[in-house]
Amino acid sequence: MKDRILDANFPKTADGRVYHLGIRVGEVANRIITVGSISRAERIAKMLDVSPKLFSLYSERGFLTITGCYKSVPVSIVCIGMGGPNADFFIREVRECLRGDMLVIRLGSCGSLTDLPVGTLVLPASSVACTRSLDFDFASCDPWEVPYRLSKPVSADPALHIALRDALEATRPPSLKYLVVPNAVNASTDSFYSSQGRQTSFQDHNASLIDHLKAAVSGLTTLEMETFWIFHLAASWRGVKQSSSAVNPPLATVPVVPASSAIPSGTLEKVEVLLPSLDEDTSSRPVIRAAAAQMVFASRSSQDFITPDQVNELEEWSGRGVLEALAKSSIAPERLHPIAGSVWAPIEPSKPLRALL
Repeated sequence: MKDRILDANFPKTADGRVYHLGIRVGEVANRIITVGSISRAERIAKMLDVSPKLFSLYSERGFLTITGCYKSVPVSIVCIGMGGPNADFFIREVRECLRGDMLVIRLGSCGSLTDLPVGTLVLPASSVACTRSLDFDFASCDPWEVPYRLSKPVSADPALHIALRDALEATRPPSLKYLVVPNAVNASTDSFYSSQGRQTSFQDHNASLIDHLKAAVSGLTTLEMETFWIFHLAASWRGVKQSSSAVNPPLATVPVVPASSAIPSGTLEKVEVLLPSLDEDTSSRPVIRAAAAQMVFASRSSQDFITPDQVNELEEWSGRGVLEALAKSSIAPERLHPIAGSVWAPIEPSKPLRALL
């Protein structure tokens, strides 16, 4: 991989690798699971087909992308860590590496604001953002100012939400009694501490924040840090190409090389992701569809926290359920990324040489 960046507006290397995830066209599939934990990504990757060989890339910035097939359907698993900025890197950079529709299911942990027990799987139908107000003076506390801000809700994709619910119920092991709660409301925050109402040595003025959130948002069930940003970007994107002018290329830092790939790095031709223009029919534009499954790790009412054994059970079940939901969610052939040149393209066996007579 060449280590020069060609455009400061949307940084890519000369061979098309995006700046933070390190991937390029043909290394990420239309159907994607995103998680925050590397061990969760690796657990789900073990459920993928043996062939084609898994593509795996761990970028310098800490993003892990694994691409393969599940029941012959191309799927990617992308570990993004935590928080809205990382979700933004993920959605925007994957979108630039992908032709056609983009289906994303976030599988992550959350805290419950109700009496739901740890181990429950919550499927939010919508999400709001709760963020710390940077204009508020947290040191002196102006009583006329509001320390936290609440956004309008953004909805999950209805069809993907239903497919996820059905797949989780269908894959539930008979021995597991964990609840599946669809049609919930989630709040994504910009801090694990202040905007989730946790008390620390900082003057966060959040002692009554959770009560205010529950009063303001009907059906509010969970708190975490990523779902709103994924739903928001999915709803905001309209698939219209934008122009950007080139700048003098600065040097990148360290090359990003895939850990393993069915197609060696450097053999893929540079492929441009073509998007429709503003004057084209909107029905031809690709879309981003998003849903989420949230595993209740912490109960904010009882203060219970999930055990490692429960995490193992829950991730094994939910990981397979999310894969099933993605595999069964249809995408029209013309709205799929091309197989040719991708890391999930089948490798033809070499033909034996004919003996010379």
